[in-house]
Amino acid sequence: MKSPPSTDRKLASERHLSLSRRNFLRGLGVTLALPALESFMPRLSAAAIAEAAAAGAVTASGVPLRLAFFEFANGTYPAKWWPTGTGKDFKFNETMAAMEGVKSKIQILGGLGLEPATAGRDGAGDHGRAGGSFLTGVRVKKTQGADFHSGVSADQIVAQQVGHVTPFKSLEISCDSLRTAGDCDSGYACVYQHNMAWSSPTQPLAPEVNPRLLFERLFGAGSPSERRQNLLMRQTQQRSILDYVANETRNIGRELSAGDVKRTVEVSTRDKEKLDQYLTSVREIEQRIKRAEKTIADRPDPGVATPAGIPTSFHEYVRLNLDMLHLAFQTDNTRVATFLFAGEGSNRDFTEIGIPDGHHYCTHHGNKPDLVAKTCVIDKWYASQFAYFLNKLDATKDLDGKSILDNSMIVYGCGNGDGNRHTHDNLPIILAGGGGGLLSPGRFVQHDPANLTNLYLSLIDRMGVSGLDRFGDSTGRLANI
Repeated sequence: MKSPPSTDRKLASERHLSLSRRNFLRGLGVTLALPALESFMPRLSAAAIAEAAAAGAVTASGVPLRLAFFEFANGTYPAKWWPTGTGKDFKFNETMAAMEGVKSKIQILGGLGLEPATAGRDGAGDHGRAGGSFLTGVRVKKTQGADFHSGVSADQIVAQQVGHVTPFKSLEISCDSLRTAGDCDSGYACVYQHNMAWSSPTQPLAPEVNPRLLFERLFGAGSPSERRQNLLMRQTQQRSILDYVANETRNIGRELSAGDVKRTVEVSTRDKEKLDQYLTSVREIEQRIKRAEKTIADRPDPGVATPAGIPTSFHEYVRLNLDMLHLAFQTDNTRVATFLFAGEGSNRDFTEIGIPDGHHYCTHHGNKPDLVAKTCVIDKWYASQFAYFLNKLDATKDLDGKSILDNSMIVYGCGNGDGNRHTHDNLPIILAGGGGGLLSPGRFVQHDPANLTNLYLSLIDRMGVSGLDRFGDSTGRLANI
């Protein structure tokens, strides 16, 4: 039975700027996602765009609005993290110097706290609490067993309402190990520190830690077994995944099937440049993954199985995952993501940058100059990786001529403030992006003390989620962002 016209319009608007992906890819006969191209942008009416915006995760100009949360570990050395000056006249301190190129695209938010991470009557375990409550805003249950309990995370509140417009409701990415059992911090289960996203109080969403598997999720086809077959076929034939579309992209202006209507698409010059840039990015990432896999045989035996696809270099590992999140946003595979640099309490060493000591050890520096200096170097390294991602988003043009960063809202922070003292007020929080015109970046704003979840509630609103009065321990919306 034919759907009523109103139903057709609703479905069309909700899928606005999924860019007819399925029809387009069916026309190519492959499963490689492509970037958002204006030549394939549905010519919807103003009313249809308004309906799409009502469905959520769309800017006023009708393009995708992205939301991401980044978490680093163990707090900071505040004296080197916080900027000087206020408002638009602020100057970066040492830790965030790498963000100078996107200074006009970020806000540094002072005064935000995470009360559920404080000790209360639960005693020790600040890392466990900070990790488990960072995105949920609730006090997690102190247990090292399977009866863990947190809350629904901010990203999943959004994903559950607007995630249906993209192939993936959300992406969960981590550059740390996956630990779901045992005690990781003074009686707190490891699950709290190694999972940012929670679809329910008892259901963490395990992040993908393997770049190869993440790549397969984004660009592979069918079930896991089918994706495995595709991988084996590519390795056997020694051909790139891009070989599947090489001939087709040379003739991308041919007639494509868009639903039941045939139409000829004229590819704009900007689309050609965007497509070339995208294909180069995907090929380069795939080659880097292959190089990483080839180094496995030469690695010292760590005593445990090493998953294929994870580079030996932590720097390369982080950047591979950042690049693939960039591709996921570029191709509109998802509009909601979490990215865990390292779980709370991480004691990873940073020998690559001259620090053989563990990060957690350094943060408990007791004001010893050598350990303070090492802590600051690690703080700066994490901030530099985030700056790399922001610059990449800012260099990528969106459908409306703005950058993807302009049409994004990206939180970077930690549930610990001063890593040495385990404070949970005045947290190191950055809000990057313009939110499609809904944010006012380029400032350092010292807010009156407020709950971090007030910020989240404001961002959830901007993603088009309706009917939510509170989130976690929020006391209202955070104004002046």
